[in-house]
Amino acid sequence: MTEVGSLPALHPGVAPLEFLLGTWSGEGEGRYTTIEPFRYGEEIRFWHTGKPFVAYSQRTWALDDGRPMHVETGYWRYSADGRVELVLAHPTGLVEVEEGSLSGTVVTLASTAVVRTSSAKEVTSLARHLAVEGDALTYRLDMAAVGQPDQVHLVATLRRE
Repeated sequence: MTEVGSLPALHPGVAPLEFLLGTWSGEGEGRYTTIEPFRYGEEIRFWHTGKPFVAYSQRTWALDDGRPMHVETGYWRYSADGRVELVLAHPTGLVEVEEGSLSGTVVTLASTAVVRTSSAKEVTSLARHLAVEGDALTYRLDMAAVGQPDQVHLVATLRRE
């Protein structure tokens, strides 16, 4: 039994994802066929509760004036067959499910489902490539949305705090 307020032991089912744990912050660039390119600040947090998942939260803000931009929250899981699973909710009315692989500290994911509310923008697919080297996390997010083909949408480099 753990002491109240102490961090429980990492569940062995997500031990391969331990390299993600912590708070990461940095900057990124966004682009898409339908919008002007932009730069943003970002903070991502990965943590655990001792259960077989890693919790995740993300927030971004505009670098030019600090206004809030995007947030998302969800859960990362590691399956017995070596697959990584990601379930995310976005306040814009999207929910995404992605699955993929883990090779060392590199995660490659692609959407298996993107569900949206009636007022959300159309997003048909998402893919993420995330790599950690030391205290640097880099990622690329590809997206197909609003009638546009799959293309790079976001790239960022974050540092562990």
